[in-house]
Amino acid sequence: MKIDTDAALQTRIERARTRTLAWLDAMRVPGLPDGVTRISAAHDPTRWPGVLLPGTYNSVMCWHLLDGLSGVTAEARIGLVDWLHRHRSSDGIFRVFGMTDVDVYKKADPDETWRYIDFHVTNYALGAVEALDPGLAPLLTFARPWLDPLTLKAWLSDRDLRDPWQEGNNIVNLDSFLLLMRRFDLAEPAQIERALTILFDWHDRLQEPATGFWGVGQLSEARAGLEAMAGSMHSYHLWYATGRPLRYHDKAVDYALARPSEIDTACIDVDLVDLLVHASMLIDHRRDDTVDWLRRKLVALLAFQAADGGFPDELTGIRREDGWVRGYEEPQGISNTFSTWFRWIAIAMIADLLWPGWRAWRFRRMVGIGYRLERSG
Repeated sequence: MKIDTDAALQTRIERARTRTLAWLDAMRVPGLPDGVTRISAAHDPTRWPGVLLPGTYNSVMCWHLLDGLSGVTAEARIGLVDWLHRHRSSDGIFRVFGMTDVDVYKKADPDETWRYIDFHVTNYALGAVEALDPGLAPLLTFARPWLDPLTLKAWLSDRDLRDPWQEGNNIVNLDSFLLLMRRFDLAEPAQIERALTILFDWHDRLQEPATGFWGVGQLSEARAGLEAMAGSMHSYHLWYATGRPLRYHDKAVDYALARPSEIDTACIDVDLVDLLVHASMLIDHRRDDTVDWLRRKLVALLAFQAADGGFPDELTGIRREDGWVRGYEEPQGISNTFSTWFRWIAIAMIADLLWPGWRAWRFRRMVGIGYRLERSG
């Protein structure tokens, strides 16, 4: 793979950014608050109005990452926050309109299924709200039970590390809510710190020293190892956000650098990039190898941009909303706001590591996909 010069790569990034911003504009839905978007060109909002929520929160965070929402007026921001809040219940949970009990599945226990979906949708809807109005305190009544030590310990005991990717999502979303409580003084500081201590203790007991990951079978099955990496990247955010040193970080870097730098799914690519970028910031381990791998990944990502300016996830198959197994679906291979935002997170993280200060990327402050530790100094 030919690697361009710094100047050539920066030019390619700027051109790709301009094309993506134009594609995001094309996803806007007339007649709705400015900034509400379809999730893809295949999305019919009259048939699937609920999908406008993920379509929009992904777009808002992508716009924020790329240009700080510079084209969104103060009035439009207020209108868009109000529109997002129409999807919020009285306890703070955001839901996609149209999802029903019979159409969703993550685990055999329906309560676990809904908890996964509710946590996930809420974390990313709140990410869009924060991008639009950073000082607005979230409503997190639904998350207060996890401040109780017995409730949190019982919940953690039910995490199934045979599926570490799913559980990594569960955990990082709860982490996000707890850290938001701390930032906005929504609970007693001692309660929050006790919950964080319980989370750290649980992870410390179960982390695999050979990889730095969590997950059953990760040393014996390649797929299990990959899913352990993906789930663990979500948990790592709690260490980054609290400034706690992460054990076996070097082993995780070794795993990532052994992966091909060619295009994978949007999720796998952003997780690998997240791992390597944060490790390069925090530990002194194979930094030259990391830069080389990330430059090759950057070239692959830029080459993967679709003709319309967005980015697809995969090229074949069917894409569904996470957990909505009998709901909205669309063909893979087309640009969608989820994949476009994820792939831009990876591009921006690499660019910011290679050329600090070259461009003012706006990364998420909330932990979860899109979060990046702020540089010191």
